[in-house]
Amino acid sequence: MDGVLIVDKPIGPTSFDVVRRVRALGSGRKAGHTGTLDPMATGVLPVCLGDATKIASFITEGDKEYEGVVQLGVETDSYDATGKVVAERSIAAVKPAEVERAVAAMQGEYWQTPPMFSAVKVGGKRLYELARKGEEIERKPRKVNLERIELTRYDAQTGAATIFVHCSKGTYVRSIAHELGEALGVGGHLMALRRLRSGPFSLDRAVPLPVILDLAASGRQDEIARFVVPMSEALAELPEARLDETRARKVAYGMVLGARDLAESGLPRQEEGVRVRITGPGGRLLAVAEQRQGTLRYVRVLVTPQDLLGS
Repeated sequence: MDGVLIVDKPIGPTSFDVVRRVRALGSGRKAGHTGTLDPMATGVLPVCLGDATKIASFITEGDKEYEGVVQLGVETDSYDATGKVVAERSIAAVKPAEVERAVAAMQGEYWQTPPMFSAVKVGGKRLYELARKGEEIERKPRKVNLERIELTRYDAQTGAATIFVHCSKGTYVRSIAHELGEALGVGGHLMALRRLRSGPFSLDRAVPLPVILDLAASGRQDEIARFVVPMSEALAELPEARLDETRARKVAYGMVLGARDLAESGLPRQEEGVRVRITGPGGRLLAVAEQRQGTLRYVRVLVTPQDLLGS
């Protein structure tokens, strides 16, 4: 079973827990997730199965969409509901219009500092390992892009602000919650988070983890297979170069595709550096490449000559 299983992760398990449970379904194949979700978060978690683990890094590159609930007036050390409360302030004077303006002002590119309670490595150690010891160290800010962020609901009585976020990879929504609280002068933390989309995969394609486990327990592996997205479709956001059998073998041998190969592949000329998926007969994903000086430079070749024997 090679492809991507879109899991609707529940509250509680870590992303690795989900992968471990999927791996234990009996396929005996490799499995890995693309883009970590904290235990308190729910929603879209793409799990790559078998050979699809080879394209996990490309799937991770995609934008993400979230719905989050920010609790204003309460600040925690982890910036989310799992942390220890470090400050509390009244939200009585906070007006809905102020919250809306503060949220809108966050849209665009900016440098975000990863929270101490995160999996980022510094000096070979995870930041959360240091944070649990009470240590805080300097972190390098990262450029992130909040392509769209808006307030969808605000409860003035409780201080709960629901936000929609469309952001680039590597964005910490709990940092957004913390920064929103700082901007309003009352503090805040992320109370709940649901991922609505990860790259090309949206929530409407996700299968709840309990459903997957129930199907496995009742021996209905074929029904699980119906939910698996083929590798080529998993990279559907990338432009496609479609090759015949002869040219597919060139890719398998790592040979450069010439101008005529590309002209007959149906691929329009791309901007320099744009990533492209190369497919062969039957839509099989052969490689991922980048447009470089009029040709394609392979980033990852996914087939060998032996794979294409008899194809």
